Amino acid sequence: MAENFKDLRLKLQSPHNHSSSKYSKDRKSDRSRRDSNGTYKSKSRHHDYDSSWHNADELSKVHAGIKQRRLFTDDQCEAIEKKINETVKIAEKGTYKHHTVDRAPLRNKYFFGEGYTYGSQLEKKGPGMERLYPKGEVDEIPDWIHELVIKPLYDAKIVPEGFVNSAVINDYMPGGCIVSHIDPPHIFDRPIVSVSFFSDSALCFGCKFSFRPIRVSPPVLCLPIDRGCVTMISGYAADEITHCIRPQDVVQRRAVIILRRVFPDAPRLGTPSEKPVSRKRKRSSSESVSDLEDDHHKKSRRTVSIQRSKHHSNSQHSNGHQSSKTRKKESHAASKTSDSQESSEEDEPVLTPKKSIRQVRVSRMSRHRKLCW
Repeated sequence: MAENFKDLRLKLQSPHNHSSSKYSKDRKSDRSRRDSNGTYKSKSRHHDYDSSWHNADELSKVHAGIKQRRLFTDDQCEAIEKKINETVKIAEKGTYKHHTVDRAPLRNKYFFGEGYTYGSQLEKKGPGMERLYPKGEVDEIPDWIHELVIKPLYDAKIVPEGFVNSAVINDYMPGGCIVSHIDPPHIFDRPIVSVSFFSDSALCFGCKFSFRPIRVSPPVLCLPIDRGCVTMISGYAADEITHCIRPQDVVQRRAVIILRRVFPDAPRLGTPSEKPVSRKRKRSSSESVSDLEDDHHKKSRRTVSIQRSKHHSNSQHSNGHQSSKTRKKESHAASKTSDSQESSEEDEPVLTPKKSIRQVRVSRMSRHRKLCW
């Protein structure tokens, strides 16, 4: 399996991509820019993927929406990583609810508190179509996440107390990735907070993924993320530009805990807005009266149309009867003329063409009359 991961990463490497050794140099220099509290001194921590990138205005907007802080020590990271491993074992046993665990190649997601549909799970594709699962479809946030991860965020005043009601663990294997996306703004409040564990990685902004074979375009910004680092994105960085994890950025196993606040009025699956309107709803008195009047008008229209059709058929029948009478009169007159012609031309044999059915009948009638006379 490890060889496959290496092959996948080698396929995804391009002349634009950095090697892991270069990343390690960047991370070492990045650590030197931190102060004693773990906060970064300047925005120079961001690695501009293309130094000649022309749109400096957009890049500055992305920078303004990103905040980072090294909050968790190595000992705290180890304790949290043990709990993540326990979570993975519980999921393998099938103890969690169905929508709590979402498995994908080289990446597993574990939803707690709230879960939502995304990507290929959507019935209707497009931004704004994401929906939360109904209440109770995923497991509650575990106590260890509250105590070991969320509480330190509240104590450090990174987010206000009571802000977090959704926690997601993304567990990446080497070569795993998550495609470019924007966290649904109609579901999640800002900022979006994430904490990284197990290994260092990077978060890229403005990439475009293409598949078969999988390729990733150069990012607008590549942000190094260290183990135990808290990353917050909001504003332009969260709403106006996509972010992703590239396969070449996950060299070792890496896990991230994403902490967010779900809006109380965020749309859910199975809500009345999602179901078709029932036709068996109770009607008011005014609606029932109007419906009865409509039914009466419809019935009267039907009866009028039926009467018209009957009248039309009767008129056709009478017209047909009159036409048959006129045909008989015409045949009678024709028989008289034929009799007179036959009496004058009896002696002269004449070759005539084949007669039609009507002519045959007329001639037979004339012969019968001759006999009677």
